[in-house]
Amino acid sequence: MIRIGSRGSKLALWQANWAKSSLEKAFPSLEVTIEIIKTTGDRYQEVTPPENMPKGLFTKEIQDALLNNEIDVAVHSLKDLATDLNPDLFLAAITERENPYDALISRSGQPLHQLPENAHVGTTSTRRKSQLLSQRPDLKITDLRGNVDTRLRKLDEGMYDAIILACAGLTRLGLKSRISQELTPDLIIPAVGQGALGIEIRASDEETRKHVSILNHEETRKACLAERIFLAALGGGCQVPIAGFAQVSDKEIKMMGCVASVDGKTIIKKEILGDLDNYQNLAQNLAQEILLSGADKLIQEFK
Repeated sequence: MIRIGSRGSKLALWQANWAKSSLEKAFPSLEVTIEIIKTTGDRYQEVTPPENMPKGLFTKEIQDALLNNEIDVAVHSLKDLATDLNPDLFLAAITERENPYDALISRSGQPLHQLPENAHVGTTSTRRKSQLLSQRPDLKITDLRGNVDTRLRKLDEGMYDAIILACAGLTRLGLKSRISQELTPDLIIPAVGQGALGIEIRASDEETRKHVSILNHEETRKACLAERIFLAALGGGCQVPIAGFAQVSDKEIKMMGCVASVDGKTIIKKEILGDLDNYQNLAQNLAQEILLSGADKLIQEFK
């Protein structure tokens, strides 16, 4: 039997059920159950978390359950998973990526460049805010909290002219038609790991590792690991406007990354291209290029 731990949101349960059905299809005799676990992040869906809140808002309680042998598998949105993993845990699989881009959903259906002057846009992400303001400094950007349904309801009720969500979550929930514009990386570079699921297990659990390995997608894994190495090399947390995105084509990997000031007035972007097998060094090199271009000062301001 395999016990999957998941948050209780619609999107988290979609992800957990996808993993469950994939495992059951591959191993018909395997019993798979889902345990719902409430995380710190769930308690702060509608209000701003206190300052200096530790990393892992949406993962810590699930990881604790894994360490305490209350579950066998944790299914995370990879972008929520800190880069400094507990050595007793193992990232056993990274799933094939859904659309990794951010999505603009506007009440008028207009794309970013056609939004009216001083339009009110909702997002809690400093990464999104900084990149939006670098192109549209007139925008009024304020926090947007709640699950996907709550955020869409706030938009529909007129609290915002537009909001930014992840394409992947909207697609998985059958809400792709709500997307007014896919914000490609030339507009907004995605969050590290966005669109992929991270399947975490106990490092010592060889039996579960054999089962969940079928969920792994090797190209996505290498791309996402490159992004996570890049983020770790910058030493950035979720509050720092850092973005990193890698694409694999044949045996090459193209990486782009940026660090920005929250107001979008300073934004440092770099790209690197190289051999896929060398993805670890390429990620480190990209981080060093960005740091040497002045990103170290921007990151230090947040600390």
